[in-house]
Amino acid sequence: MQLAYTILYVTDVRRSVDFYERAFGLSPRFVHEGGDYGEMETGNTALAFSSRALMRQMGKQPQAARADAPCFEVAFTTADVPQALERAVSAGAALVQPAKQMPWGQTVAYVADLDGFLVEICTPVGGAL
Repeated sequence: MQLAYTILYVTDVRRSVDFYERAFGLSPRFVHEGGDYGEMETGNTALAFSSRALMRQMGKQPQAARADAPCFEVAFTTADVPQALERAVSAGAALVQPAKQMPWGQTVAYVADLDGFLVEICTPVGGAL
């Protein structure tokens, strides 16, 4: 099997697509004309968004994300964590943790996106990008 996509349940798909484009430099892969589903180009696995309203129509009860009590996170690797962190915060992300050097050699920072999802910005484990 291959991981095809991960879906974040958000308030406004178009707003999330725009935010992830500005904050993390991702390109939209697909946004449904109705605005309830969209995907970002991230390589082999897409980062997707679905509106919580659509999920409720499908009989699901999605909960709002909380960066202070996360049950999930999205992680992006980069060679320049401080610069990527500055870009994300300038685009409207909330700073959760400034860039820190971890004991295993990785640099890691955290922000919360517009819907409260925890986003890790980090150098690759082992240093290879």
